[in-house]
Amino acid sequence: MKNIILCTGLLLLSYGAQAQKKAVTETGEEVLLYNDGTWEYANDSIPPNETTEIPLNPTPFNKSTNATFLLKSNKTDFGLWLNPKKWTFKKSVHNAEAEYELQYKDGDLYGMIVAEKIEIPLESLADIAVKNAQRVATDLSVLKKEYRIVNGQKMLCMQMNGTTASIKFSYYGYYYSTPNGSVQFLTYSSQNLMDGYIEVAEELLNGLHEIK
Repeated sequence: MKNIILCTGLLLLSYGAQAQKKAVTETGEEVLLYNDGTWEYANDSIPPNETTEIPLNPTPFNKSTNATFLLKSNKTDFGLWLNPKKWTFKKSVHNAEAEYELQYKDGDLYGMIVAEKIEIPLESLADIAVKNAQRVATDLSVLKKEYRIVNGQKMLCMQMNGTTASIKFSYYGYYYSTPNGSVQFLTYSSQNLMDGYIEVAEELLNGLHEIK
């Protein structure tokens, strides 16, 4: 079961990392081009009255005092403080676009970090992630979407549910971008287990911070 959950989660992230390219039309609108020949307007080209305001959670989020190991990215200026008693990690071997894979030692909860050197506006980064995920999980729904201040930095928190390979999954993660690069940091498990893992997932996610 663990291998099924891990590989299916990687499938969604792998697809999301490689599914689109940006282009500009003759009239100046930015569009996303997909591998299947379809396209759509990029988020920045959508008229303002078609966007939905994302709320800011007033609660500050900070790394746990039990997060004593610093995992550094080689692609961009971010680090992840984690609790080595709870989590194992390794360089990604299933997804060439991801940098690290993580696994909770006491259950079926997993993590994945995708780092890129390109700066992408947070709202656009989340919209791209949702649209790509919908191509793998057609019943995808967004349960939570809010800005958070995590270790002093503004990040976007999002939880998504969907079905991939006949398995109902839940993805809970942070999206973060600066002029030095962008990070998608997701935790995931089956939907029937995720509610019980929320506190563990948030403790891990809250270890994400920019290295200055």
